[in-house]
Amino acid sequence: MGDVFTHRLRVRYSECDQQGVVFNGHYLFFYDVALTEMWRELIGDYGQMVDDGYDLVVAEARIRFREGARFDELLEVSMPVAHLGVTSMVVRPVFRVEGRLIADGEVRHVFIDPASKSKREMPPRVRSALEPFMSGADPEGAGQAAGAPSGSFSP
Repeated sequence: MGDVFTHRLRVRYSECDQQGVVFNGHYLFFYDVALTEMWRELIGDYGQMVDDGYDLVVAEARIRFREGARFDELLEVSMPVAHLGVTSMVVRPVFRVEGRLIADGEVRHVFIDPASKSKREMPPRVRSALEPFMSGADPEGAGQAAGAPSGSFSP
């Protein structure tokens, strides 16, 4: 398994539902925050990529809920890259609190031309930045290395 980017965030009160757990819709938001931070650290300015004629859209997303994270818990979002295709990539996020599996899933992104919205090949610099983070693990095991501090990597 390659390195795994992990981002940590604190669950805010407003993100919890009446049962006192994180509302399910927030997990994709948490994923998006972690993806943005991963992009910033590994690839650089997202806006520059768009200026260069590439954008990234979500084509498919699936989250499997295991246990609810609660207010003020530190949620670790590990971001193993499961697939780098010609025009797409798949990330299998794993959400953990103190080592407990909270949720996991799979998000498929497609690279497009921002003007025409048609698919385009993944930029070479993106591919080379993400290749070291390729993981063959399934979502159950993808977050085994979760535990590294925010913005850091663990083998």
